[in-house]
Amino acid sequence: MPKPHQDPGAPALLQDLRAGTATLHVALEKRLPFFSEQLDAAWYRRLIQAYYGFYQPLEAALQASGLIPPGYDPAQRRKTPALAGDLQALGLDPTSIDALPRCEQLPALSHPGACLGTLYVLEGATLGGQILRREMAQRLDLNEDNGGAFLDVYGAATGRRWKDFLDYLGRMPEDASARQQVVSAAQSTFACFERWLDSREVLL
Repeated sequence: MPKPHQDPGAPALLQDLRAGTATLHVALEKRLPFFSEQLDAAWYRRLIQAYYGFYQPLEAALQASGLIPPGYDPAQRRKTPALAGDLQALGLDPTSIDALPRCEQLPALSHPGACLGTLYVLEGATLGGQILRREMAQRLDLNEDNGGAFLDVYGAATGRRWKDFLDYLGRMPEDASARQQVVSAAQSTFACFERWLDSREVLL
């Protein structure tokens, strides 16, 4: 997930998002088990199942909302197919994947700002996946073919797509009220995600 830092040249919305989610980001990062010495293949599989249980309904809700501001292509940026592919590589058949629990306490997507805040968290997690990908390759010998595709879902295009997303955010309205709606949605997304992972007992 996106690392909070100050950049005076960044758009006001991005600065607000970074500041508003920094504490939540750090708190969740500390509880994710990717760098734990106790993480093994079975724990990793449960973790990917939990990720699928959050991303699948959330991406479906974003698509169904019809409220994502123009300029973002949900079909091109969906993570659910990569997660499903990883689960199959890790030994689950399609019927088992369909039967996995899904998160029902999702962030509310009632206006465009809510969609933007949620997308910021999802896209930032994709950028952060590059660090996790290298760690999982070393620790569990995972790659895109045997269960690690989600951690490198954009492949060589990761950096460019993050920059494109930041450019997209930079074109959004700049008034303080609208920015706060986006930040609140990002905070809610972090909170919902952590609660869900906690309920699936996959966090430290």
